[in-house]
Amino acid sequence: MSGRESPPAAIVFDWDNTLVDTWPVIHEALLGTLQAMGHAPWTIEETRQRVRRSVRDAFPELFGDRWTEARRIFYDTFERIHIGRLLPLDDAAELLGALSGAGIHLAVLSNKTGRYLRAEATHLGWTRFFGRLIGAGDACRDKPAPESLELALATAPVGPGPEVWIVGDAGIDLEIAHRTGCVPVLVHRDAAEPEFAAWPPAHCFDGCRALLEYIRRW
Repeated sequence: MSGRESPPAAIVFDWDNTLVDTWPVIHEALLGTLQAMGHAPWTIEETRQRVRRSVRDAFPELFGDRWTEARRIFYDTFERIHIGRLLPLDDAAELLGALSGAGIHLAVLSNKTGRYLRAEATHLGWTRFFGRLIGAGDACRDKPAPESLELALATAPVGPGPEVWIVGDAGIDLEIAHRTGCVPVLVHRDAAEPEFAAWPPAHCFDGCRALLEYIRRW
């Protein structure tokens, strides 16, 4: 490999809207939940802006003592539609294949419930790319807690630190990278957006293709 930067020993990807397009599914499940719980509906843009944390972290704040009821309603819809409407983002499979072929250890750390995450990866035939697929509920605390990253890297040749890239589309992905000494990498978003002011990315790519072209220079 050649280039100005050495490749990382491991890359930990976010899942939703980093490698796969799931905003329509998340929005539909959340919209039905909000309406059932007597809350005003969100637009899809509000969903894109506000959905970051896992259900077990976000729903108690949003729905109070009725959060477990809201969780059941959300997952009733989500489980029914998520596989049938799952779409990989452009060039994501090629990116994963190139990184895996280059000998870089790959993992996923998502705030999607772990069993749904792994079902989606299996459906796409992507489990072969990853050492671990860790979702919400798999660790004692969810992303951005460091315990979740430690679990995602349990089979990696290195632990959290500067040899690990964390690639995602949200501030929470950059936050856990900063908090654990990893390299924060943003995809599909503009680094100038206010969400990223507190946790700026070290690299920013407008999509999987741009990241793929960058890694091919290593």
